[in-house]
Amino acid sequence: MDKQSAENRVKELHELLNTYNYEYHVLDKPSVPDAEYDRLLQELLKIEESYPELKSADSPTQRVGGAPLDNFQKVEHRTPMLSLGNAFNETDLRDFDRRVKQAVGEDVQYVVELKIDGLAVSLRYEDGLFKQGATRGDGTTGEDITENLKTIRSLPLRLKQTLSFEVRGEAFMPKNSFEKLNVMRMQNDEEPFANPRNAAAGSIRQLDPKIAANRNLDLFVYSIADLGGTGVERHSEALNLLEEVGFKTNKERRLCENIEEVLTLINDIQEKRALLAYDIDGIVIKVDSLQQQEELGFTAKSPRWAIAYKFPAEEVMTKLLDIELSVGRTGVITPTAILEPVRVAGTTVQRASLHNEDLIREKDIKIGDTVVVKKAGDIIPEVVNVLTDLRTGEEKTFAMPTHCPACESELVRIEGEVALRCINPKCPAQIKEGLIHFVSRNAMNIDGLGERVVEQLFQEQLIKDVADIYRLTKEQLMNLDRMGEKSTDNLLRAIEQSKENSLERLLFGLGIRHVGAKAAKTLAQQFETIDQLKQASIEDLIAINEIGDKMADAVVTYFANPEVQKLIIELQALGINTIYKGPKLIKPEESDSYLAGKTVVLTGKLEQLSRNEAKEGIEALGGKVTGSVSKSTDLLVAGESAGSKLQKAQDLNIEIWDEARLYDELNK
Repeated sequence: MDKQSAENRVKELHELLNTYNYEYHVLDKPSVPDAEYDRLLQELLKIEESYPELKSADSPTQRVGGAPLDNFQKVEHRTPMLSLGNAFNETDLRDFDRRVKQAVGEDVQYVVELKIDGLAVSLRYEDGLFKQGATRGDGTTGEDITENLKTIRSLPLRLKQTLSFEVRGEAFMPKNSFEKLNVMRMQNDEEPFANPRNAAAGSIRQLDPKIAANRNLDLFVYSIADLGGTGVERHSEALNLLEEVGFKTNKERRLCENIEEVLTLINDIQEKRALLAYDIDGIVIKVDSLQQQEELGFTAKSPRWAIAYKFPAEEVMTKLLDIELSVGRTGVITPTAILEPVRVAGTTVQRASLHNEDLIREKDIKIGDTVVVKKAGDIIPEVVNVLTDLRTGEEKTFAMPTHCPACESELVRIEGEVALRCINPKCPAQIKEGLIHFVSRNAMNIDGLGERVVEQLFQEQLIKDVADIYRLTKEQLMNLDRMGEKSTDNLLRAIEQSKENSLERLLFGLGIRHVGAKAAKTLAQQFETIDQLKQASIEDLIAINEIGDKMADAVVTYFANPEVQKLIIELQALGINTIYKGPKLIKPEESDSYLAGKTVVLTGKLEQLSRNEAKEGIEALGGKVTGSVSKSTDLLVAGESAGSKLQKAQDLNIEIWDEARLYDELNK
């Protein structure tokens, strides 16, 4: 791969991984299997190894997690909640063992723990009392879920010792609770949860703690975030201490003398996995000695002293009964396998994505075939392969249609893409999907206007485009199924409130091709109003750091459409805000601040400012904030308990400020 091809692929991988990361870690609605995310991340790592100059501070390989949701108060973790590197086979584990021993010597013991499939949480105790609980969020900032966590009976509200510390654990839903919950949901005509992890995450994020209390959640605690003052010297001792003071820890953990014992234990655990009362998706291996952990340190994304071994996905056989087609909001035609119901990894599977026509041909999939199905990452069903030896001759070859199944328009395949696409802007399926996207959480965030309500409104022809949402009346909404007066009033209030959203939400909601949430914010910051963005040329757009040729062309093409121009005028007339309301970008040459043009890294706990306040303040003065220290870093701001980033900055002779100096600079 030449450098230009590598650069283009890196941009594509950034967009894909950021999207998948956000869906998985923030929305708990992954659209791709873990295996696909891991494959793309490995591809990006290899490109960055070949072309180190393409590794940027905002690369998915350099970050932890995704941005937190807006529904709960933000909480900054005193110690970052890092993710773990992954191992998929024995070779990966032996490589991990080799790296550890090269760094700290041959005398290494490992603690092996089950990787509980739930929601990671951080718990803060002061003088033995539970004070606050938070989700992982982006690893630095999470969401305050204290009241919901208090409903988990295994979480101690008062410890047996007056300790002040922050501990980490996994909130999860036991299998029997999950099965009972889904029976109740189906009886109430509600969609069942796909798996216990989604059920646990959905329960923890309920704004009403009473709902969480009825979900019978559980909790295992697995580490102390700040060990100072506890007197322990080994991870295994920390786990014992947690038990002593009243926490529930997982009893399946073992202390292993070497990697051979680890491998044997993994095989034993896999054999009894199905008998456990809760779901696990792997094994976590940690260096036991805390001194050795400190010597090994961290990468920007994960600790060097721990690794997560992922289980191979369970595979089963079933019949492929039919292939169904759906039309997405961008017009892509996606084939889906309709399967004879089969139990896989704890749930019944009846559908599996076939992605595109090329995959169907590559795997030689026919209607009526006996196929092997797995849940990649134990979440998303996929067809692994076809058992051609079991064919009877009655199987039917599948051919993609030449015309859209929703509007009968001729389908096209755009150069460089594998997908067939309907390009009719009036296609009803695309319009409906576009409406669902427009009201979604990352876009206009209209609470109460979910997929079911949008479908009803669309079928009743009450909304034909996004502008119609703002013309809805109380009378129209009251006529819908399950819409009472209170829910109608709440929805109308949410629609009215969405008019005040900042421009980036509207841009993302409009569904411009290649423009994700991050790019929408960049465009909004740069152009400030939709009228100025409409006038931008391809050259204007490409001049922006994060905007490439493909995205620039898509934006210009979108706003050149007369129907789009008419829609924007309608939205403005209806009172929808089309101006950016966030912190303004200041060009370095426009600022007389010392921070102008500087690349700044924030590390440690800030006392006077939140991370977001510090970041926005630096950017408002013409600076740029990145997540990792490198030779291009100009300044590091070190708060309390600054760790490896501070050490690296010192090694690279980078200028270092404390928070007080930054605060003074921001308030000049």
